Amino acid sequence: MAGSLNKVTLIGNLGRDPEIRTTGEGKEIANLSLATTDIWKDRVTGEKKEKTEWHRVVIFNEGLVSVVKNYVKKGSKLYIEGSLQTRKWNDSSGVEKYTTEIVLQNFNSQLILLDSKNSTSSSLQDSGHSEYKHSKPSFDHSDLDDEIPF
Repeated sequence: MAGSLNKVTLIGNLGRDPEIRTTGEGKEIANLSLATTDIWKDRVTGEKKEKTEWHRVVIFNEGLVSVVKNYVKKGSKLYIEGSLQTRKWNDSSGVEKYTTEIVLQNFNSQLILLDSKNSTSSSLQDSGHSEYKHSKPSFDHSDLDDEIPF
């Protein structure tokens, strides 16, 4: 098989409000803490069990950062697609530290707000440009003519 694929898809809830930072060049970056929870029934006891994983999400795309700033808050349910990246740095003591993050930038990143004020799905996809969409029917049934032409 030629090539490789680095794609992460998650559906979860924000554990805290987004953190928006500004770089030295004035570019905004959004940091999110997204929780995903697995629920199962214990085979022995029959007891309901759950395990929550916390994911670090970093958004570099300007359009996506704007949507996060304006529409996302603690508890928001999100669908995200990005890539997995690990970065390394030295702390103040000189110790090497690592963190792995889901990164949304440029092409092939997606953020969908699964709970909006109007209870309609809102989505933002980035495929070279950013656009914010509210889901709506592809056509209005009231525009249909009641008369059948044959």
